[in-house]
Amino acid sequence: MTDWEVWVVIGVLALATAATRSSFWLIGHHITIPKRVQEMLRYAPACALAAIVAPDLILAADGRAVLDLSNLKLVSGIVATIYYLLRRNMLETIVFGMAFFTALRLMYVVQ
Repeated sequence: MTDWEVWVVIGVLALATAATRSSFWLIGHHITIPKRVQEMLRYAPACALAAIVAPDLILAADGRAVLDLSNLKLVSGIVATIYYLLRRNMLETIVFGMAFFTALRLMYVVQ
């Protein structure tokens, strides 16, 4: 690709990004979203978070699933989930989960 082609591609991608992101702002008040779709969209952030976090907890570096106690991330995630269910405080859960994971890692390295 020549330099001008690269710049054209960057410009087209910038326009496409701006158009898709601003479309709801520009025409959003003219469109009514059905109540059922609005109810389903409430769960989108939780689903996106699960799709990001779950593979990190379950998959090893080589891409295979590790579902035993040697997977320190998975053990820490389960313990942090239990902590959240008991306390219902997200900030405490993050701090507790990271502290628990760090402690497990340090104990695992020492042994």
